[in-house]
Amino acid sequence: MIADFAPQLSRTVILALVFVLAAGLSFVVATLVRNRSRVRARLQAMSRETAVVAGGSLRGEQQSSAWHRLVSTIERSGLSLADTNSAALAERLTEAGFSSPLAPRIYTLVRLTMTLGLPALFVLGATFTGRTGSLLQLYVIGAALALGGLYIPTLFVRARADRRRERLIRDFPDTLDLMLVCVEAGLGLEAAFDRVGREMMHSHPLVAKLLAGVVLELRAGRSREDALRRMGDRAGVDQIRAFATLVIQSDKLGASIGKTLRVYAAEMRERRRLAAEEKAHRLPVLLSIPLVTCMLPVMIGVLMLPAAIRIVRDLMPVMAGG
Repeated sequence: MIADFAPQLSRTVILALVFVLAAGLSFVVATLVRNRSRVRARLQAMSRETAVVAGGSLRGEQQSSAWHRLVSTIERSGLSLADTNSAALAERLTEAGFSSPLAPRIYTLVRLTMTLGLPALFVLGATFTGRTGSLLQLYVIGAALALGGLYIPTLFVRARADRRRERLIRDFPDTLDLMLVCVEAGLGLEAAFDRVGREMMHSHPLVAKLLAGVVLELRAGRSREDALRRMGDRAGVDQIRAFATLVIQSDKLGASIGKTLRVYAAEMRERRRLAAEEKAHRLPVLLSIPLVTCMLPVMIGVLMLPAAIRIVRDLMPVMAGG
């Protein structure tokens, strides 16, 4: 029995060693893969933070993107995507947050695709399902879809620009307060822009991107006046344009930047408070519309219904008998 038990014991020991070795090797490989994924995620997070702080390069980093290859291929085929009023279109797209040099051509491509694609998809769907209807119905619905494809991108860009403008107006007073602290602590204007942009990278990314663009242009050799004016143009907000003009004039006249920032921050907060009060005063007028259209007919019906029932019960038999 001992002779029969020895091979079984040795086989069990060998299998246990193989299992321990395989488990240890799997644990080591899993640990290495997990550490590598953590390092990769950390590097990606650092690269995203750097991109937000730096705002990209001055020429943009989208030249090798899929959009660029698609636009280049279409234009090489002979179809020009350049808009007749490219300067105004680029300004509108910049106000909406699309600052890439390719943005006007991509916008034109999207409008052209939606204008031609939506009616084509409708006709193909109606053909495959067998619900084509009359020729007039196809023409009317196709024309409506073409108009929708033509104007939906414009409405999207306008709505995005409005939301971006509201966020900039809401976040800029906090930026001025931080900038005032940096200037009074002894930092220069360029260093204050850089520091505030880094601090507001997560809380106010739009303002941080604007400040990072100013810092990049100043480091590239552009004058302070041109960099500040370009910041106001990129923002598309009158308050930020006025701030840029105020800083330029203070710099030229030798006035204190700290006092300028303090006064303008107080003015922007006062404007924000007045805008909030204006919206609050508009609420009763806006609420009167659903009250009149929805609740007033119901109240009139509730008040008049008992009288109508009384008339039907008392006067109608008398009138019928008479």
